Amino acid sequence: MPCGLRVEGGEPMELNTRGRYAVMAMADLAKHGGGGSVPLSAVAQRQQISLDYLEQLFLKLRRAGLVESLRGRHGGYKLGRPADEIFVAEIMSAVEEGTRMTRCFGEQAVGCLGESRCLTHNLWNALGDQIESFLASVSLKDVVEGSPRLAVERAVPRAPSVTPLDTAVESPAQ
Repeated sequence: MPCGLRVEGGEPMELNTRGRYAVMAMADLAKHGGGGSVPLSAVAQRQQISLDYLEQLFLKLRRAGLVESLRGRHGGYKLGRPADEIFVAEIMSAVEEGTRMTRCFGEQAVGCLGESRCLTHNLWNALGDQIESFLASVSLKDVVEGSPRLAVERAVPRAPSVTPLDTAVESPAQ
């Protein structure tokens, strides 16, 4: 399969634990932070993610300005901005998680099949663009409220639905 979707543990779609865990942890901060700080150990426990792994992710999230760290007895992390101003695409980008759907890298001359692009390259490339657009339209607030679908409906116009033709077609008169 030269191009196509990668499922975790399979081939094409690049969406692994780094991005998913970062979004899960940020949503946890948004839900449980209440404007204050949350110990990373509490996030790790609630989300069942290794504390060591979260520390690595939060270093990147802090560098991107998405979280702030607070020291001391009531230390931990809090969101760097309100939840409705932080978008999933920003989180993914901060932890260097892409949404590439093909084996090809950007617009380089090397393609899916070595020297050329596969027949479905543009399809998977367009899908990647749609995913990026979706992630850029969904805020942490949307995630916490369980309403990412509403965010997408605001941001991406839906194609009209296609219904199957009626199978009861009359045969021409003979």
